[in-house]
Amino acid sequence: MSFRKDFLWGGACAANQFEGAWDVDGKGVSVPDLCTNGTKDCPKSITTKVEPGRLYPSHEAIDFYHHYKEDIALFAEMGFKVFRTSINWTRIFPTGIEEKPNEAGLQFYENVFKECQKYGIEPLVTLSHYELPYGLVEAYNGWAGEEVIGHFERYCHVVFERYQHLVKYWLTFNEINGGTTQLGTTLSLGTVKGYSGPVNGIQITPQLRYTALHHQLVASAKVVAYAHAHYPQFQLGDMNVFLTAYPLTCDPKDILATQQHNNVLNWFCSDVQIRGAYPSYMDRYFRENGIDLQITEEEKEILKKGTVDFYTCSYYMSTCITTHENSEEVAGNLAGGAKNPYLTASEWGWQIDPDGLRYTLNEIYERYQLPIMVVENGLGARDEKGADGHVHDSYRIDYLRKHIEAMREAAEDGVDLMGYTPWGCIDLVSASTGEMAKRYGFIYVNKFDNGTGDLSREKKDSFDWYQKVIRTNGEDLTD
Repeated sequence: MSFRKDFLWGGACAANQFEGAWDVDGKGVSVPDLCTNGTKDCPKSITTKVEPGRLYPSHEAIDFYHHYKEDIALFAEMGFKVFRTSINWTRIFPTGIEEKPNEAGLQFYENVFKECQKYGIEPLVTLSHYELPYGLVEAYNGWAGEEVIGHFERYCHVVFERYQHLVKYWLTFNEINGGTTQLGTTLSLGTVKGYSGPVNGIQITPQLRYTALHHQLVASAKVVAYAHAHYPQFQLGDMNVFLTAYPLTCDPKDILATQQHNNVLNWFCSDVQIRGAYPSYMDRYFRENGIDLQITEEEKEILKKGTVDFYTCSYYMSTCITTHENSEEVAGNLAGGAKNPYLTASEWGWQIDPDGLRYTLNEIYERYQLPIMVVENGLGARDEKGADGHVHDSYRIDYLRKHIEAMREAAEDGVDLMGYTPWGCIDLVSASTGEMAKRYGFIYVNKFDNGTGDLSREKKDSFDWYQKVIRTNGEDLTD
């Protein structure tokens, strides 16, 4: 077996990380608009207002807002079948609280989706990708406020109606399970009212964390059920960051700790979004952590009715879990863990594990029996131009090749794999660190960490390679 004939090859980006134009045409202020730049050693910060003399990378990013035709043409040249992107909620409702949408924002995304349509590219649209209106932070402390559910519903109803003939595939929340992690407190939950400091520094109670996450799960279910009732042509998916974890040793305590890690971090949210109910294993976790959600019968019915049609995830790396002290720690995407002695790592400490992707896809499919799409995967690297002025990113090609090979093995194992959209198909601002130096794209953007650069676009070696991969439906992975 190989990839299915209608396999959706493409790439992925997020509005707040590549659009720029942060205050153009009526757009309001979002959480990422108040996030400064950082590095792998110094976390980016969030402020309560824009402070003079500080760099806020999302304000310009790579200015997709004014370059979208050029960029989509490059995606089409690579042969994209699908383009995963997101909508900046604050382009549609600047504070999140308005009753009427901003027409200029609606028109922009209509233009983007029509440009995709022109080339036969299917948009895959994330409704909320780490981009919460800051007005909702000020009013309700982000998703801590149950009122945000209604505001999210109104926003979704508007974009569903406007783009019903342009978009078929939708995802509700990006990496929704990231809300269980420290960094996800800022990026996903937005429970940062009045806080100024490192994005991974705010401390909230377990009760507040899981209350906010519960509101997201209810909001997701409500808009999924609404879409199914009003737009039967739509396909709705969830989106999780899958942080694959292995026991570091065969000590049964490590096995149990890994099982709990996977239950809470990797399975909890998708179990709710796919099975339609809170899993029983969370009862003890809530009890032991002083969490009482008081879920109503009405909410249980909402979760039951609002289940998704397909599963999507990001996969970059794996870690190990151990109960033993003095294990070497590694960094990670939202959450780190113990170092795996059998793996190498990127400059940012993310362990590279293609076999883990095959293992992960098999675990997901065995659990849910739903079509799966890998909607983020890639290597963040410090690309340098060679003597000829071009980026020769053989390291990225090698990373992607091995992960595509792993996906092909998973397909042969029987996994129903529907598509693949590598992350940051064009260079963009890193969500975790706020850097431009951490590049993922097939397309190099002349933009740097100090805010300089003319924003010109250039193809890397990986551009031509990925073009061939798509043309051969993943059969030819050679350089």
